[in-house]
Amino acid sequence: MSFSSEELARYSRHIILPEFGLEGQKKLKAAKVLVIGTGGLGSPMLLYLAAAGVGTIGIVDFDVVDESNLQRQVLFQVKDVGQPKVTAAKAHLEGLNPHVRIIPHHGMLHSKNAMDIIRNYDIVADGTDNFPTRYLVNDACVLLDKPLAYGSIFQFDGQVSVFNFKDRDGIIGPNYRDLFPTPPPPGLVPSCAEGGVLGVLPGIIGSMQANEVIKIITGIGEPLSGRLLLFDALKFEARILKFSRDDDNPINGKNPTIKELIDYDEFCGITHQPDDAVREITVDEFKRMIDAHADFQLIDVREPFEFDLVHLDAELMPLKSILQQAGKIARNKPVILHCKTGVRSAKAIRELQTAFGFSNLYNLKGGIIEFINRIDPSLPKY
Repeated sequence: MSFSSEELARYSRHIILPEFGLEGQKKLKAAKVLVIGTGGLGSPMLLYLAAAGVGTIGIVDFDVVDESNLQRQVLFQVKDVGQPKVTAAKAHLEGLNPHVRIIPHHGMLHSKNAMDIIRNYDIVADGTDNFPTRYLVNDACVLLDKPLAYGSIFQFDGQVSVFNFKDRDGIIGPNYRDLFPTPPPPGLVPSCAEGGVLGVLPGIIGSMQANEVIKIITGIGEPLSGRLLLFDALKFEARILKFSRDDDNPINGKNPTIKELIDYDEFCGITHQPDDAVREITVDEFKRMIDAHADFQLIDVREPFEFDLVHLDAELMPLKSILQQAGKIARNKPVILHCKTGVRSAKAIRELQTAFGFSNLYNLKGGIIEFINRIDPSLPKY
């Protein structure tokens, strides 16, 4: 494998490292890395992997660039708003380093396509923010014998580890299921869209993931296999927890029961039409009710600071106190509850139905963000 004079100049700071050298740079150029998600974690990973000279980088994402992304997703610019993320990412990464090949996979990763996409790469880096996809990616990597660089963020805390890594002796390290055998109950752990995230945190954690990918490719250092790094951005403290393989792991324990990819929404307890039936109303239907001057009650279950940023003239009843305010909720007309994306308001409805038997509650599908995107883009996003 040869390098042009431009490449040698570009990668000179790598090449002069005694532990790295030209051989390390050759390994980077020959490598194929798949980054799943171009958000807060994916952005710094992609920038540093492309800058480092990873020869082939695949990108999986189904989303488009939104103004609210720009607070932390440093791969994108204002001019990218509205574009598919993989399209904008490809353009920026090729502008950063024309010597790497960028392969976009526009769409959602799921059980039917994950194996076909992942099998074409050497290493996978997970930049997603939901549990079904994390288990999906983990299981696909185990089944295909691919190492996985893992990261997650929430508010001020981050985690980094390496799963399914085969060391120099051929021993395979633990995977995500050894660390987290079962997912948390749906709605217990809010997403960053619901709970927020310090903008610089994904830059820190995503850069750590890129570091682990480079170590895996080149063979330098000790990857975080069997170790989970916990980072607290507020205290600027980090600690490492050790973990090992579990004989009861259903994907690669002593008696594995998972031989192929499963329904990960079902595994994580996410049912699209639950038995306790949270009825939904779309933002288009909601707008028609407004235009028709229909008689209904509108309740916002977000926090007061969110309400101050943008609101729909609803009554503010935060989720944590919704049961205590049940007496303010009408029973003789439709009541529409909303939050930022629809997750917290659906939880509020379930709690109210269980505790007080309400039968007239409706969840605004997609929340205020969907209303802004589809109905009134003049409202501020957050």
